[in-house]
Amino acid sequence: MLQKDKTITPLPFPVYFWTVAFFAFSGLFVSLYLSISHYRVYTDIGYRSFCAVSKAINCDTVSQSPYSILLDFPVPVWGVAGYAFFLLFLPFAWLKGAKMERIWPLLFLLSLGYSCYSIALAFISSFYIRSFCIMCVVSYGINFMLLYYTWLVGKRFGGFSLISGIRKDIHHLLMHKKSGIVLFLPFFIILLGVYLYYPNYWDATPAPPSSSIAKGVTDDGHPWIGAENPVLTIIEFTDYQCFQCGKMHFFLRKIVEKSPDKVRLVHRHFPMDHKVNPVVKKPYHIGSGDLACFAILAGIRGKFWKMNDLLFDISRKEDSINTQMLADKVGLNVGELSSSINHPYIRRKLGKDIFKGMKLRVTGTPTYFINGKKYSGHIPPEIFADFL
Repeated sequence: MLQKDKTITPLPFPVYFWTVAFFAFSGLFVSLYLSISHYRVYTDIGYRSFCAVSKAINCDTVSQSPYSILLDFPVPVWGVAGYAFFLLFLPFAWLKGAKMERIWPLLFLLSLGYSCYSIALAFISSFYIRSFCIMCVVSYGINFMLLYYTWLVGKRFGGFSLISGIRKDIHHLLMHKKSGIVLFLPFFIILLGVYLYYPNYWDATPAPPSSSIAKGVTDDGHPWIGAENPVLTIIEFTDYQCFQCGKMHFFLRKIVEKSPDKVRLVHRHFPMDHKVNPVVKKPYHIGSGDLACFAILAGIRGKFWKMNDLLFDISRKEDSINTQMLADKVGLNVGELSSSINHPYIRRKLGKDIFKGMKLRVTGTPTYFINGKKYSGHIPPEIFADFL
């Protein structure tokens, strides 16, 4: 009985080459999109990415997490650099002496590193952020495809030996070091410049309110800042552990600073903590009720806005809050601050805010009321256009 020839005839080399190039360019494009999205999440009042579809599938939630920053730099920008670095090696596969064999073990090693990092990011998304970004998952798939195809090219053309192959790849690069300098030197100079001068927009904290901006308490006991006779009154129901609440609050603070004689911002508490808020049925934003108590105490002591801004700022950077540090920065007694979470008057005051929110059909944060109209999540920018 005749045996069938099991020899696999590879496709032409350019098919494999351009497939790898396609995936690398796709990864670059995805990382560029994610970099822009990350920037807009922190800076654009009305931005919501297309894949913010649920609590579990939400690119914005991933961007808002501290895990979106690596070595003081956004993860997607590192992705742009990584794919660009990968693409710089591809021209060496066409140079004289490559013989369809060179540079693929080195690219396989790069792809292996990218794939391992993808696994680490997927683990973080699953067990720490508890939300996935669709475009991030796409980039994970791209990394695994790069891993497979760089291995496949090496296997199809001349066999695949990682250690000896990398040695030969390095020798190949050294044989064309002038081309390497032309390609890689500008890349590293640009990378260093971007790393040194890239704006840390994710860490922007507003300056303390100017002493010239009026502050007070409404007739029903809620702190306000801005105009004494406002043209526009904004009532915010917020949670100190809610990223969007902090982002919007700091934006509104800037609006108040620009138009202190026209806009008034009134703060009300609506922590999405199941221990204090009947709207929340499952554990969520655990401890945000305690933070609201800290802010209420600070309001009683005449230091609400200092505490308010500090809580929003710290909550998006730290997993836990040191009450001693908080008391020192605001100028309160740490014992009084710690005991505020069980103080009957403060708990009643917090309960009134939550009940008022429920009465107004507030179901999530942030929620705003402007001249009687309700806005959930964000405020349309055109609302400010008529008088700013």
